[in-house]
Amino acid sequence: MTITTRSLAGAEQLAGLTLTARERRQALARVAGLIDGYALQRAVAPASDEAPAVRFDPRLPGMRFPATRGRLVRSGGRVPPLPADDDAIAYAPVTRLSRWLERGVLTSERLTRIYLQRLRALGPRLECVVTLLDEQALRAARRADRERARGRARGPLHGIPWGAKDLLDTRGIATTWGAEPYRDRVPDRDAEVVRKLDAAGAVLVAKLSLGALAYGDVWFGGKTRNPFSLDTGSSGSSAGSAAATAAGLVGFAIGSETLGSIVSPSATCGTVGLRPTFGRVSRAGAMPLAWSLDKLGPITRTVEDAALVLGAIAGPERPPRADADPCVVDLPFACDCRRPPSGLRVGYEPASFRGATAHASHRSALRALRAAGVALVPVQYPDTPTQPLMAILSAESAAAFDELTRSDRDDALARQDDAAWPNLFRASRFIPAVELLQAERLRRRAMHELHALFETHALDALLSPPRADDGMLALTNFTGHPSLTVRVGMRRGERGERAPRGRPVALNLWGRLYDEGTLVRLGLALERALDVWDVRPACG
Repeated sequence: MTITTRSLAGAEQLAGLTLTARERRQALARVAGLIDGYALQRAVAPASDEAPAVRFDPRLPGMRFPATRGRLVRSGGRVPPLPADDDAIAYAPVTRLSRWLERGVLTSERLTRIYLQRLRALGPRLECVVTLLDEQALRAARRADRERARGRARGPLHGIPWGAKDLLDTRGIATTWGAEPYRDRVPDRDAEVVRKLDAAGAVLVAKLSLGALAYGDVWFGGKTRNPFSLDTGSSGSSAGSAAATAAGLVGFAIGSETLGSIVSPSATCGTVGLRPTFGRVSRAGAMPLAWSLDKLGPITRTVEDAALVLGAIAGPERPPRADADPCVVDLPFACDCRRPPSGLRVGYEPASFRGATAHASHRSALRALRAAGVALVPVQYPDTPTQPLMAILSAESAAAFDELTRSDRDDALARQDDAAWPNLFRASRFIPAVELLQAERLRRRAMHELHALFETHALDALLSPPRADDGMLALTNFTGHPSLTVRVGMRRGERGERAPRGRPVALNLWGRLYDEGTLVRLGLALERALDVWDVRPACG
């Protein structure tokens, strides 16, 4: 196809420019050369696991972080006796499961069989299981029991069954990305997170659903359901990870987030979602969507569970892999689950706790934090516009799936509406490079503004109700700050909805870079004071 001055005239509208006829003729040869370069580039197209040379780092110049190794201190206290009821065992948090395993009153094999049975029985109803790993899981559980009998337990996750969002590669096992064109995709190695959890002794029992290519809760097997309200979806894209954890089908799960995919399903399904700081967890072997935004993190039933899982998966690859994540950092993860949050300072916008999106449970959470000795500081969140930043996500995701678009295999995706990936990938081809770089400059400004908010008010964290904080959800994803989503109450379901026990009410906490431990301390205080984490869904 020949590019003409008329072609440039049309393109000017996208760039917001008006050139003269002479300027257009002058630019024509240069633009034709760029197009020739694109053709050469496509002839040597990179593999999906090859990241760009540009590396995002959420740390600003002058920031200092602890250099010594952090410690993860588990909470103490009495551990209740092992229940006789298998369902009660299934819903127990990892903190209890691990203690029962340590004391020998429960075996990994029995626990794995409990979860496998529940995955078979409830997985189809929730449409949350892509691949069930019966035989592999039982072999791993028996190995964990043998190691424990020999005194070789590997830590608090030893023998705990877990589920992986099906964008984490598993050697010799289909990793489908939830999308029709990749249903038969079988990787030849494990993702780094899978490898680390295996090294921690955890038992992988299932690959869990995600919205196709990490968008929403609709995948090629159906629409993943909210265990508290089977009429509704579980939100996305870590749909299966949140649903399976909330329904007691796994001990914990791993999710991923680019723009809300841990926060949203965790809030919807009433799980704890810990989205780590960008760069905290290696993404090697995970489906790339946006290299400067993607993050992997735990989805659990309690806050301390999330800390235990993050402690196992944080940090760089050792030894380094050929496809190592270029953005992963080696900073200590410190978390003392016995330390109360008294003296911490938390910023919030008072109006967000009074509006239509707020619930009485959100105000109860404020009172609980005050009672725990937390200083609540009224602040105004940055008003940085986040819509221009979406060009970054759009361009990176379109690049990640460029081959899918150019081969027309995107036609195989079930969703073809205006908001679906095929249309978004195509439209993203028309983002001017100059505007993309301007968005990156705005991103840097946002990083400075959020840092200034923390520093000006000497804050340890921020908090806000979901749905009142779409701006903070987007902003903190682009700046790389960590978040913790925790259940703080229950609300009645809508009229006619199958939600007899109500639907969860969540609160989001946003933390300083690489300070997930402080979020955990705050989340533990809320969890203990409000005591709603163990309200079970009615699905079984």
